[in-house]
Amino acid sequence: MSQLFWTTVISGGLLAGVPLMFTALGESISERAGVLNIGLEGMMLVGAYCGFLGAYYGHTQWLGYLAGIGAGMAASLIMVVLCVWLGLDQIVVGIAITLGAQGITSVLYQNRFSTTEPRLGNVGGNPIPLLDRIPVLGKAVNGQSPLFNQPLVVYLGLALAVFCSWLFRRTNVGLNLRAAGEKPEALDAAGVSVVATRSYAVLATGALAGLGGAYLAIAGTGGFQPFLTQGQGFIAIVIAMLGRGRPIAVVLFSLMFGIALSLSTLLQLAGINLAPEVVNIIPFAAIILALILFARRAYLPPALALPYVRGAR
Repeated sequence: MSQLFWTTVISGGLLAGVPLMFTALGESISERAGVLNIGLEGMMLVGAYCGFLGAYYGHTQWLGYLAGIGAGMAASLIMVVLCVWLGLDQIVVGIAITLGAQGITSVLYQNRFSTTEPRLGNVGGNPIPLLDRIPVLGKAVNGQSPLFNQPLVVYLGLALAVFCSWLFRRTNVGLNLRAAGEKPEALDAAGVSVVATRSYAVLATGALAGLGGAYLAIAGTGGFQPFLTQGQGFIAIVIAMLGRGRPIAVVLFSLMFGIALSLSTLLQLAGINLAPEVVNIIPFAAIILALILFARRAYLPPALALPYVRGAR
């Protein structure tokens, strides 16, 4: 295959996989604490829309990312209040968040931008010295940004995955998160608030999902459109489960599914023409295949999706 093809494989997989990586890392935190966040799709959408607004009106991608983080956290507050504090069903509330976000962002965008459909500028890469000269992996071809020539936020995301791996294994915070998902009564008996631990975990999840949505709008598509995420929030849930609470595994699965999401461009470069409907099915077929191969080894905390009531058995 030509260098252009492999460069496109790498850059396309990263471009589509980074939003999944951020969101799945957030879901890993939430699931460790015992909260199944079905509302990731909605939080990504809200983050994407607010990230687009921040970058468009603020004229800087960083303001867009901050706006996306804030919007994701604001949306996650709904789950904190209804599920963590009041003990309502996490799945029902998560679906409501997603449906509400789809409707609200669509209406707001159509009302404000339906006639203009503004676009954001291209997000430039930040090459790593020396490594950016590696053929295929480093040097950009035809504007494509391979492995070592990515926007700065991508490197920060990879560093975040390493940090989360250390946090889960080596710190009391990671131990508390795990206890909140496996033995919340033991965590309570140790004098640590289960409600507070889960609340912080859900807020972190919302922040990362909002960042993933903002990256999708700012760097991925260069703009916003209704239903932009197209099920990526649900894919992130699957990635978090397959990763079994291991952030590095989450990064690898995100890259794999990112390649599946970008297959339409890859197939065109390879000279393979498929109907758009078939191409759109490929990522979800990859999910089914991954579940068949790896689902038996997926890790789910015993207290996942179960509300915690102090003193109840």
